[in-house]
Amino acid sequence: MVNVICMKWGDKFDASYVNRLYGMVSRNLNLPFKFVCFTDDSSGIRDEVIIKPLPKLDLPPNIPERGWRKLTLFSKDLGGLSGKALFLDLDVVIVDNIDDFFKIDGEFLIVRDHKRRRRNEGNSSVFRFEIGKYPEILDYFVKNFEKVRAEVRHEQAYLSKQMHKKGILQFWPNEWTPSFKYHAIPKFPISLFKEPTIPKGAKIIIFHGLPTPKDAIEGKSGKWYRFLKPTKWIKDYWRE
Repeated sequence: MVNVICMKWGDKFDASYVNRLYGMVSRNLNLPFKFVCFTDDSSGIRDEVIIKPLPKLDLPPNIPERGWRKLTLFSKDLGGLSGKALFLDLDVVIVDNIDDFFKIDGEFLIVRDHKRRRRNEGNSSVFRFEIGKYPEILDYFVKNFEKVRAEVRHEQAYLSKQMHKKGILQFWPNEWTPSFKYHAIPKFPISLFKEPTIPKGAKIIIFHGLPTPKDAIEGKSGKWYRFLKPTKWIKDYWRE
């Protein structure tokens, strides 16, 4: 039995994102699994999802959203769970079987940051870890929050830095987790005429920043300098 974990807090994502994610996992994972959502609002989430309360993390009010709450996944006791866990952001789109994300060797695996590829820095849209094995990552952050914020911009930079120090930072094969905006959208001016395509070898397509999956379906890039034709195939995968 393997664990697939997501988190939902605040009002950025509603329950439909959790439900779609569960649907995509159930269609693309052949291994027996638990699907767990840590959330502060479980209303509307489908019955197959195991609901756990969002772990507490005292953050100063009115700070920019930088994903710091994801670090609570490294609590010593994470909702009574144990073993390997694959964390997935709510806005990823799964387009192929994901069994290999549990079979590949490695202690900690994460998406290589698509914008800063020369750095040892990950994108935490998809990462795998051993539950309860690295509580010091959360403990240090809690005790040194302002220091950490001064050194790194967001949680994935801090997490990558700590795992690199341990010598266990490892990245997924590049083709498994491509970026929609960097790898699926054709270069301009081809993007004026050609719909985005699924990159070769893709298993989980990452949506970071803009566009969102919903925007992409509608052909809204979110940026004046990026043209995007409506990407209808996303609806075939991004569904309950």
